[in-house]
Amino acid sequence: MHDIRAIRETPAAFDAALARRGLAPQSPAILSLDEARRACILAAETAQADRNAASREVGAAKARGDDAEFERLRALVAEKKDEIARLEEEAKARDAELRDLLAGIPNLPYADVPDGEDEAGNVEINRWGTPRTFDFTPKEHYEIAGVARLLDFETAAKLSGARFVVMQGAVARLHRALAQFMLDVHTLENGLTEVNGPVLVRPETMFGTGQLPKFGEDSYETTNGWWLIPTSEVSLTNIVAGEILDEAQLPLRFTAHSLCFRSEAGSAGRDTAGMLRQHQFEKVEMVSITHPDASDDEQKRMLRCAEGILERLGIPYRTVVLCTGDMGFGARRTYDIEAWLPGQDTYREISSVSTCGDFQARRMNARFRPAGGGKPEFLHTLNGSGLAVGRCLIAVLENGQQGDGSVLLPAALHPYIGGMTRITPEGQLA
Repeated sequence: MHDIRAIRETPAAFDAALARRGLAPQSPAILSLDEARRACILAAETAQADRNAASREVGAAKARGDDAEFERLRALVAEKKDEIARLEEEAKARDAELRDLLAGIPNLPYADVPDGEDEAGNVEINRWGTPRTFDFTPKEHYEIAGVARLLDFETAAKLSGARFVVMQGAVARLHRALAQFMLDVHTLENGLTEVNGPVLVRPETMFGTGQLPKFGEDSYETTNGWWLIPTSEVSLTNIVAGEILDEAQLPLRFTAHSLCFRSEAGSAGRDTAGMLRQHQFEKVEMVSITHPDASDDEQKRMLRCAEGILERLGIPYRTVVLCTGDMGFGARRTYDIEAWLPGQDTYREISSVSTCGDFQARRMNARFRPAGGGKPEFLHTLNGSGLAVGRCLIAVLENGQQGDGSVLLPAALHPYIGGMTRITPEGQLA
């Protein structure tokens, strides 16, 4: 949500920032609604003052025996009462219109975010690891002999439809091991607090992190009005919704391993083979709640937490900063980490680490009380995948594949799979 006072003070700067996202000027419509709302409020306050004055004079007119004045004043009091109610309803309606308008406008990019229309405008800032040279043509994850028998897309389609998978045996265990490994690193080494939260949330919770109202078609709503979370960013960030924290409590750093659900409404025909883009998937998410002065450094710290997981797994990756045309709705700056997938001969996104400034905090009314005193201020919120478990599984399988259809597994995962080191061509852990 945007600060209406900032828009009033610098409308040209607001529109210029939105133009970097390819959007038309919004301040004229915003300020017109705001002016109408404020005019109604002022008129209601004036009418209330008139009513109060008339109410005070009613008794005096009665005491004087001035029946005509008494009746006039009594009628005026009743008239002003109706006028106040009408003006307050108008102000309430204008306020709702203004809130709805502001709720549909994306966050403003930071000045250091590169301009661009789409992913072609993203800028690479880091690369780690060297993609392996194969003496055979590497396969995609679902084609590897030792893996293919353990990924059952046909049964998943029977159960649920397209873009689901049934994982079995060694692959299911490896998937679980990856999530456990990520959680252990984040909690034991990176200082995050593990949370096990709901995956069904109220609509106001989805609104708080920006999934509603504009992107409802990208998620799933239940028949009783709850929503399945598209990411545990929703649950974790809203822990502070409506709260006023003490500055000394900051930063709060959370992590969660959860199921996530996305309709993939805007991705028809993309990545239909394999398990790269699914309606149901799992992520280990990171969320930080910080003081505004600390959010830039916190984003860099979170980025290193996510990159470190891939480095421990020996997965080559590159890091890019997203351009203005490719950033998500609530972000002010986003770094994407893309893991090398030899089966596709390219890098694919495995984590996004975003800072939202006070955008989500305003939607949630989440604030902190400065240590030195003064009025409560809005918090800054950040989120990042640490990592997407299914996509990390794909990267591990494809980078570790061998010519005989087996898969060598990263040493970091050996303790999580009973000391075993590979998946055999027959699909067994050994």
